[in-house]
Amino acid sequence: MIGIVDYNAGNITSVERALKALGIDFILSKKPEDLKDCEKLIFPGVGDAAYAMKQLAESGFDKFLKEWCAENKPLLGICLGSQIIFDWSEEGGTDCLGLVKGKIQHFQTLSPDIKSHGIKVPHMGWNNIVRENGDCPILKDVPLASDFYFVHSYVICPENESVIKAYADYGVKVPAVIQCGNIYACQFHPEKSGEAGLKILENYCNA
Repeated sequence: MIGIVDYNAGNITSVERALKALGIDFILSKKPEDLKDCEKLIFPGVGDAAYAMKQLAESGFDKFLKEWCAENKPLLGICLGSQIIFDWSEEGGTDCLGLVKGKIQHFQTLSPDIKSHGIKVPHMGWNNIVRENGDCPILKDVPLASDFYFVHSYVICPENESVIKAYADYGVKVPAVIQCGNIYACQFHPEKSGEAGLKILENYCNA
């Protein structure tokens, strides 16, 4: 059974719809105890890092997710959920979950003149990804030329760049797929990215 973490900061409906289309059984809950017997978790998210961390603390999901990953159980972070698995976010100067070493920085911190080159922030819309650092199970049989749907103003900056399994080019290198042990993350929205995105979700849920 797949568990979806609902902490009032997630793109829940589109994730539910995608799993239903794939015929994958799942449970959605705002309570950690409801998800403790799941085989894998999906950790979606949109919006502000500080608000999300507050919601996680109030619900007990912050402790639950740390314990879950300490037991080497699979987790897939999506969008904001791909960012707050790291140590710290520049958005609100927020301490995050610390499941993977690294920080989250704004596009303009990484490239102060990015807008002068005609690049709009947030990074919003379709972009293709480039593979690196070997194979990744959730990218199996995903066509190399696939585009994915991005919406974000902050960029994942892992301490160890070998966890980056794919990136997008948007004025700076944008880590798009992360794998650190059994922790996976997609900066883009696979649930909104057509057949290629559904394949990623299928790979994760059924592997």
